[in-house]
Amino acid sequence: MTVLGICLALAAAPAASIFVPAERFTLAWTHSIEKVRWEEDYAVLPGPPATLRALQARVRGSAAGMEPPPDARLDGGWYRYQPPAQPATPLLLTRSEFTADFELCLAGRCRPMGHWLASDGAITRLSPCSAPAGAP
Repeated sequence: MTVLGICLALAAAPAASIFVPAERFTLAWTHSIEKVRWEEDYAVLPGPPATLRALQARVRGSAAGMEPPPDARLDGGWYRYQPPAQPATPLLLTRSEFTADFELCLAGRCRPMGHWLASDGAITRLSPCSAPAGAP
């Protein structure tokens, strides 16, 4: 049986990736200047090759230069919308020492991305993958 998940790797060292088992997850962050929280829900779809699919996105309010799309609906303080249907593979995440880290939420529990992979202050690749051979 294939275990789907996501692989996290620093762009500068792609061979050293970390496998996180998850068929669904939320990627969350706080905008560095406006201090507004964003969340995006994803599914890992089997392949081959495995792909990521954005399911839903939401932003907690709006601010200059970061308005929600025209089809967003305000619900409980969150602008909710459906991201474009094209596969989002891989995600390239800029992780700076000057801003809060991205959060990866699994089964409703959010942890900083650094819980799984320390940042080098540059780009982290988040891509769909299967458990490495021999993994539990």
